[in-house]
Amino acid sequence: MCSGVKFCSPQLILICFFKISFLQVPSLNDVPLHYLKPNSLVKFRCMVQDMFDPELYMNVYETVDTHTKSRVLHFGKYRDVAECGPHQEIDLNAKQIVTADRQTFYCVPVPGESTWVKEISFVARVCPSTSYTPSRHKRSYEEDEDMDVPDIHGSGEPKRLETEASARHQMISLNCSPPLDLNFPLPGEKGPACLVKIYENGNSFKVNDILEVYGILSVDPVLNIVNNEERENSSSPVESMDCMETVEEQRVHSPPASLVPRIHVILAQKLQHINPLLPACLNEEESRSFISSFMTELSPVRAELLGFLTHALLGDSLAAEYLILHLISTVYARRDVLPLGKFTVNLSGCPRNSVFTEHIYRIIQQLVPASYRLQMTIENMNCLQFNPHKDYTANRLVSGVLQLASNTSLVIDETLLEQGQLDTRGVHNVRALGHLITWQKVDYDFTYHQMEFLCNINVLITSEGRSLLPSDCQVHLQPQLVPPNMEEYMSSLLTAVLPSILNKFRIYLSLLRLLDYSISDEVTKAVEDDFVEMRKNDPESITADDLHRTLLVARFLSLSAGQTTLSRERWLRAKQLEALRKARLQQQKCVNGNEL
Repeated sequence: MCSGVKFCSPQLILICFFKISFLQVPSLNDVPLHYLKPNSLVKFRCMVQDMFDPELYMNVYETVDTHTKSRVLHFGKYRDVAECGPHQEIDLNAKQIVTADRQTFYCVPVPGESTWVKEISFVARVCPSTSYTPSRHKRSYEEDEDMDVPDIHGSGEPKRLETEASARHQMISLNCSPPLDLNFPLPGEKGPACLVKIYENGNSFKVNDILEVYGILSVDPVLNIVNNEERENSSSPVESMDCMETVEEQRVHSPPASLVPRIHVILAQKLQHINPLLPACLNEEESRSFISSFMTELSPVRAELLGFLTHALLGDSLAAEYLILHLISTVYARRDVLPLGKFTVNLSGCPRNSVFTEHIYRIIQQLVPASYRLQMTIENMNCLQFNPHKDYTANRLVSGVLQLASNTSLVIDETLLEQGQLDTRGVHNVRALGHLITWQKVDYDFTYHQMEFLCNINVLITSEGRSLLPSDCQVHLQPQLVPPNMEEYMSSLLTAVLPSILNKFRIYLSLLRLLDYSISDEVTKAVEDDFVEMRKNDPESITADDLHRTLLVARFLSLSAGQTTLSRERWLRAKQLEALRKARLQQQKCVNGNEL
């Protein structure tokens, strides 16, 4: 007979969870780990970088007091370390033991997430008890005893875990680089990596998905001995029941909790987008009213955005039009292997080795939720790892630059490319970029085979002449003004825009990518007849590719005006833009005497 039962049901956790406002739940994206209370409720916005094998754990287990022989039944869900007092032992032969499994994801912050996304998310969340303030450098867990977030396990171990938090804080202060590779896809990325443990519906998520998870933070210092020889002699019942892992696997799959905390998930949702200015789900009633309200001011917002981008592109309004169409483009479907909706733009005519392309990227950073500028130098092409690959020794997926979340803006700066020799990796990386642009796929290298992962990445290529890479549309930049000081001119553009207007630009670009679009049978027939007529008048120049591109331009023109179906007016405007773009390319071809 058990003398007592320690019990924490999912129902009880959910009751505690919904008593706390979503906005009050501290986020690992905003608050340093050493400021968060162990065993408390946290949230984390992240990308699934890797999926580990399912992990066995003791869902129900029994301990025996070695002195009194009394027994206590425990529930092991939502924890890594079995609850076992100084004079207690786990009875591994007890009939009440129930094992279960949970799915473990290795998650990292969204690669290339813009600073404004982090800042707005942080400001929107009001959580006084865990807010980080730069003027307050030290804060112990004793000061946080009045926190609203519950310690669901009642472990009574704040002082023990405070030591761990303090040690980690000191390590960060001393800039001690951890020996463990946190496997971020992009060079120079910072932020916490987490082991996210999901108990239900783990199969509904996959690698590269963007998730927001709510769960119990686990940073028990016992987990830090996993990579230490002490584990061999330790009797601590640490997390997984799987003892078949190699030393390298243990190091990667069970890293110190001070570096890679665990989150035991209560609620996980796949995010449609990460723009904090938009409702999370656009299908709800409240979201529909938000959309309809914003649509009433869509026209002036578009006009202001066009003016802003025209200034950024040195007075070139045609290039600004195409940049807007590019920024709202998205893969909306796939027909066999062909991704429909991708709109890779090659902005040629950019000054070589200039601050211009760097500032164009900075402006894009301020408009989209996630982006990355790939500087296409010989060194980068030969040294960077673009395609993720499987490390069978550590049994993990080693990340690469092209492991990006859906809807990331990838700006490839070809103006920095100098003469030089590409080695084997460099050639492979160029091919990987071409494969991404053409098919919206990235090959993951599993040594014995390649596995294709579908993606949805917006690619903008800046180049001096025509890009070496494929594109859906080449727009040659035609500056209407030459600023005496390019650095000063480009920097002043962003400072001149009011934050409220900048936020409207951000909502505009994110929202239009999520709208549905259709073409009526009547308009389809009119477009087909128009195309046949165009072919009759100019059979040499008008191809099926021209029709496809013009339809894309018409689609995004319509959406940019808030119209979810194609009208005759928008079709004619798309033809006009394409005619202007082609005439400019032909003119440049004549000037240079060779094809761009």
